[in-house]
Amino acid sequence: MADKTRSQKLKRLVAVQRHLEQMAEFDLAETSRQRAEVNDQMDSVILALGSMDPVHHAFSQGYADRFNRLGIKDKQLTGMQQIHEMRVVQERAKGDRLEDGMREALEAERREADDNAVYDLIDQKFATPASSKLQKS
Repeated sequence: MADKTRSQKLKRLVAVQRHLEQMAEFDLAETSRQRAEVNDQMDSVILALGSMDPVHHAFSQGYADRFNRLGIKDKQLTGMQQIHEMRVVQERAKGDRLEDGMREALEAERREADDNAVYDLIDQKFATPASSKLQKS
């Protein structure tokens, strides 16, 4: 279909852009899930570090190292989460602009169709048999 109207092309672009937006939202959700998991692990390590159980005292240095690694991972995930949040906002804004353009194109196409319908009526009005007789005379 090479005859696609501008609004149809924009509608397809809007669908693609909304899919990109959904992908960005999925990435954000996955990063948030990972951060929650890291925070749960950090809480567990803190509980183990603060425990009075002698078994945990033997591993206190390992717990401290693990807590530091988890802290670094949390900072990395926080940065990634911020990037994903910005990406979601950007993709949504692009989709909204494309959708606005699609609506404007659709409205312009409707106006053009209405104008053409009026011109057709005018042409029909002046192409009556009576006017044909006058032109032949």
